[in-house]
Amino acid sequence: MSRRALLILAVCLGVVVAAVGGWAAKGSGGPAAPVAAVIDPTPSPSALVSTAGSTAGPTAGPTAGSTAGPRVSVGPAQAGAGASPSAARPRAVSGKRGAALNNFGAVKTALGDSGAGWYYTWGTDPVPAPAGVSFTPMIWGEDSVDERTLSTVKQRGDTLLGFNEPDFASQSNLSPARALELWPSLQDTGMRLGSPAPAFGAATDGSWFDQFMTGARAKGYRVDFIALHWYGGDFTTANAVRQLRSYLQAVHDRWNKPIWLTEYALIDFSSGTPRHPSPEQQAAFVTASTAMMDGLPFVERYSWFIFSPGNSGTSLYASDGSPTTIGRAYRR
Repeated sequence: MSRRALLILAVCLGVVVAAVGGWAAKGSGGPAAPVAAVIDPTPSPSALVSTAGSTAGPTAGPTAGSTAGPRVSVGPAQAGAGASPSAARPRAVSGKRGAALNNFGAVKTALGDSGAGWYYTWGTDPVPAPAGVSFTPMIWGEDSVDERTLSTVKQRGDTLLGFNEPDFASQSNLSPARALELWPSLQDTGMRLGSPAPAFGAATDGSWFDQFMTGARAKGYRVDFIALHWYGGDFTTANAVRQLRSYLQAVHDRWNKPIWLTEYALIDFSSGTPRHPSPEQQAAFVTASTAMMDGLPFVERYSWFIFSPGNSGTSLYASDGSPTTIGRAYRR
């Protein structure tokens, strides 16, 4: 056999050996060499919208900058490149979980990080927010019940929150009778309408809320869902979750309407000076309480107090938009 023929035969044998080796590697499930990226055909987290138990408002969409297309998974050739998994994967939007906030410079970044599906500002003005995060306006008190304001809110959504803690002199400070006099103006917007949010006592005979709801029923006024606030002074997680659930259940059993918990946290007001648990205790309560409310079909929405920076005992986000210890527990 000539030298040229021997060379050709050697090349052919090499091709056959390489092919057999490749089939063996594929059959064993392991690639023959590292790959830079693998296309994962499952939808990105931003395309998965949680609406369990929620019937309020439109379904939230993807967070800003996200796509519903294939997700690229970093492979061995890119490992250690410094990419952050949280930065690579936008958070899924939660239909229940919301944000009670005042505007601040990094609010849009923080909302995108949190995965909150909705927010409110205790007023009628929205803030910069990612796409798919809905705004719910509020008529805070009597001074907001005017034609211009009520016309504005109709352009900002299909759901309206009623008066803020009218049972407190330091808040909207309305008698049940005066709130009932003003209520038809809110009702006439045609929007889905949440009750005034009492500071406490929504399941108690003779309370401010009992007088308002009894009066509304007698007059045939419309209240589509109940807005509540709750603050717990017991910092033991299991006890606090049980007490919150008991209050939500009692209010629902009494009025048989969906519930929005628009403010809640662990703060002990019993001594006159607010006392907070440690950030770790607060975070443990956040984790357990959100899981509990996610499982209650009559709780349509909830929002922690407070999303914005400024309250070291309860804030979810810092001024630069980064989550606090509590915020990391709350975000989706």
